[in-house]
Amino acid sequence: MGQAFVSSHQAINVGNFWKTLPVALLLCMSFVQPSLAQEKERMLRTLTVSGRGVEAIPTTLSEVNVGVEVQGKSVQEVQQEAARRSNAVVTLLKSRSGVEKLQTRGISLNPIYSYTNNVQRINGYSATNTVSFRIVTDKTGTLLDDVVKAGATRIDGISFVATDEAISQAQKQALQKATQDAQQQANAVFATLNLKPKEVVSIQINGANPPRPVYREFGASMKTADVQSAPPTPVIGGEQQVEASVTLQISY
Repeated sequence: MGQAFVSSHQAINVGNFWKTLPVALLLCMSFVQPSLAQEKERMLRTLTVSGRGVEAIPTTLSEVNVGVEVQGKSVQEVQQEAARRSNAVVTLLKSRSGVEKLQTRGISLNPIYSYTNNVQRINGYSATNTVSFRIVTDKTGTLLDDVVKAGATRIDGISFVATDEAISQAQKQALQKATQDAQQQANAVFATLNLKPKEVVSIQINGANPPRPVYREFGASMKTADVQSAPPTPVIGGEQQVEASVTLQISY
């Protein structure tokens, strides 16, 4: 069998190896390493700031829940009266201009119990039919009065909202304010530390979600006789706030 060996004149001399490399290759290697280090340093030297923006918009629409609640001795009597009143209310709402998103929210028919000497008895029945609709807030009070006159016995609550267009525009403005807030915070930090910002390397939008409706309780029930002599029901909206948050990562 043959033997594998390396003669002394074949051994690699490290010192001679570097001397034999071309000058152009050495220059190339000397420039590669610092550039990688500089890139790493550039990525590490960053400032992260979060800005917040809030935009308030008026609520110009009312989302109303109204209902008919009828009680009586027999199922047929209660159901027929609830249907009659509900149809009158729906017919009125359909006839009014500006009423949108009219829909049924719930229909129920339940027995009314009484207890005597721990004995349960049915004393009658209760039927409820509720609907919801949307209308401009300025017309809400007068319409509610007319709805009660038509047969509604319940006003379960009102939510005030802005239009979709107003909300969309407010979201954009809130994002602008959040971005400006983050930029101003970063400028204050850099100026205090006598550092020079370079570029924004990362942008994160944390959200500009639609605002929640402004909800207000209303009288649970009203009588038609009370409305006949009462002044128009005052309904006043409010404001919604659209919030946004933006996070910037800035190198220096």
